[in-house]
Amino acid sequence: MATILRTWSYQFPWLYDTISSIAAVAVGGRDRLHRLAWQGLELPRSAVVLDLCCAHGIVTASLTAAFDQVTGLDASPKAIARARQRVPQAAYVEAFAEAMPFAAATFDLVHTSMALHEMQPQQLTTIVAEVWRVLKPSGWFALIDFHRPHIPLFWPGLALFFWLFETETAWQLLGTDLAEVLHAQGFELAQQDYRLGRSLQIIHARKPVLAVSH
Repeated sequence: MATILRTWSYQFPWLYDTISSIAAVAVGGRDRLHRLAWQGLELPRSAVVLDLCCAHGIVTASLTAAFDQVTGLDASPKAIARARQRVPQAAYVEAFAEAMPFAAATFDLVHTSMALHEMQPQQLTTIVAEVWRVLKPSGWFALIDFHRPHIPLFWPGLALFFWLFETETAWQLLGTDLAEVLHAQGFELAQQDYRLGRSLQIIHARKPVLAVSH
């Protein structure tokens, strides 16, 4: 369940940006948050990168500062228009994450930030399979999203945020072992890190060089 603030945050870019900025304070600011999912990966500037579910292009801007070939994908034409205006140096594709219009083995890195909690369980499985398909062998899937807090102090704030801005899929993700979902697809888990009392998780998963389709 969510309030009207969820709708407004999608309709008004300034509200979306304000919410993102406030939420980022807890992890050291926007710049740090926008790099958390993919920092530490040793990839050259020439790496081919997909910002999956790029929304208004906030993280896309950080990716284009580090890589020369960045594509943002989102299902919302309004989000794509806003991202293109904000980060014109990236390429953009309007499409669903469950059916990406890219050839197999296209990207060195697929990144997604705070998007998987929007998906129903079956959608999530399909998206992971699509990420696997479009990644090159030895390519990386880097993500950051919600996780069940291990410190009780963080539960009230997370529950309030979910009530204001999220739907039942966010609660479903808290009961989902993302690492296991990735492992079932065939990914090799290289890193699973946590922030904010484990209310955020960061995962780096790699497609093996000798990948076997699942």
